[in-house]
Amino acid sequence: MTLIKRNPALNFPSIFEEFLKPDFFGGMQNFTGNVPAVNILENDTNFMVELAAPGLKKEDFEVEVDQQILTISAEVKNEVNETSENGKYSRREFSYQSFKRSFNLPETVNEEQIAATYENGVLKVMLPKKEEVLPKPKKLISIEG
Repeated sequence: MTLIKRNPALNFPSIFEEFLKPDFFGGMQNFTGNVPAVNILENDTNFMVELAAPGLKKEDFEVEVDQQILTISAEVKNEVNETSENGKYSRREFSYQSFKRSFNLPETVNEEQIAATYENGVLKVMLPKKEEVLPKPKKLISIEG
């Protein structure tokens, strides 16, 4: 058996490691700074998508459903004006911030009753389940005989 010593200073990621990353085609690891974090909760009656987006207003968001795909997006434009005391220089800066997240909805979601709220920097989208997939109450069966 041959042992090969590795130099950690020369530890470059290989092309194979890039292909084996879980979201190679999605590219999410490259956009973590601009894409808000999401929690998805499920209970017996609905799914809840919680998206952390502090500093935005509810008017900044757009939530839409098309062909069982939920898309949450936001765009914010900020403009800063600065002038010196004697008025010799002026600076105007524009800043744009936007993101877009899409999620495939399961067929069990009732698209007609989806609702969203924005409070304390968290956008919550409630996705109720269809009646036919909700858990049925227990039924007591009598024994005849």
